[in-house]
Amino acid sequence: MEKKSPHILNASSNLLGFSLIIITSLKITKISQNTYLDEFAGLSCLLFACSCFFSFLAIRTQNEKRENRFETIADYLFLIALFCIVLAVLIVTIKII
Repeated sequence: MEKKSPHILNASSNLLGFSLIIITSLKITKISQNTYLDEFAGLSCLLFACSCFFSFLAIRTQNEKRENRFETIADYLFLIALFCIVLAVLIVTIKII
């Protein structure tokens, strides 16, 4: 099975930037007081950053058991962060409509 860690690191870092853009735009437009959007975006930022960290550790470690553990942690953190960012996008969509 091919290692997923480089793919998780790439996707997490890109989506971390996307989440930071959401938070920045919320602060500029002052929309964050009315919704839970900034909380979901902030949580996704934190989870994507942790996912990047664990996927990097999985790439750099020499111990295969530890590598699998770090990769699994990064995978689950990525999935939870992705769910949070989807909730944030849904909130934006509902707010616009």
